[in-house]
Amino acid sequence: MKILSTSFKDLKIIQGNTFNDNRGFFREIYRNTFFKKKKLIFWSLSGSKKNVVRGMHLQKKFAQDKFITVIKGEIFDVVVDLRPNSKTYGKYFSIRLSAKNSKSIFIPAGFAHGFCNLGKENLVFYGCSNYWSKKNEVGILWNDADLKIKWPVKKPIVSAKDQKNISLSKFRGLYL
Repeated sequence: MKILSTSFKDLKIIQGNTFNDNRGFFREIYRNTFFKKKKLIFWSLSGSKKNVVRGMHLQKKFAQDKFITVIKGEIFDVVVDLRPNSKTYGKYFSIRLSAKNSKSIFIPAGFAHGFCNLGKENLVFYGCSNYWSKKNEVGILWNDADLKIKWPVKKPIVSAKDQKNISLSKFRGLYL
């Protein structure tokens, strides 16, 4: 396994190892030694149909580091840096994560996160350093005009909740 840096401070790509044989495969996904100061305590699994866009979510009061990996299918994964003093504040980073490419992403606290399912069906497994809190969740519009995220889907399926998320400029006014 390898940790790869990105142009965003502390945002890391993890290239896992997959071992295939005539029985199937074995995939290494995560090692605590990679992130010694980070403790992931809350693990979740989501499944989505093709063209589903989820996000962009973050927890304000109980900020979360997140580790995201795909165990079935492929996603277009996006994070937006919302750390107030960051050089990349308000910028986004995207990557394709899939069961085939064995890539995962470590997202430090202070980023909004979302993804789009590219295949027929996917399973996304993720760990967080804090528990989810409904009253502390904030969402940025997945199609915010200021972010200009290039989603690879023509007819996205977006929840009613995510359609009501706020713009990046409103987020700045409320939380910074």
